[in-house]
Amino acid sequence: MAKNHREGIVYSTNPQFVYENNEVEKQTLDSAKQNLRIMLDKKQRGGKKVTLITGFIGSDSDLNELGKSLKTACGVGGTVKDGEIIIQGDFRQRILILLSQKGIKAKLAGG
Repeated sequence: MAKNHREGIVYSTNPQFVYENNEVEKQTLDSAKQNLRIMLDKKQRGGKKVTLITGFIGSDSDLNELGKSLKTACGVGGTVKDGEIIIQGDFRQRILILLSQKGIKAKLAGG
């Protein structure tokens, strides 16, 4: 467990002390209930374009799985970070089609 997730605990002198994690993992919503937004982003990326998918509600493992499938389908790199999927390049239309084929509700956002 990372230090920044141990709220209120700084140091303990008790040798038997065990930090108990009370976090509950989020339950992933059904595909039809997801409301994803697909947008193009260039800010603070050296002028390079990335496709950003936000609004996913669910567990990190499900988000990573969705991100991996999108990266594979587009044939490019990317990452999953801070609850967002980042795909290198402008693949908004292709991702919109892929998500709709999976039954996930998504729409284009931004200018």
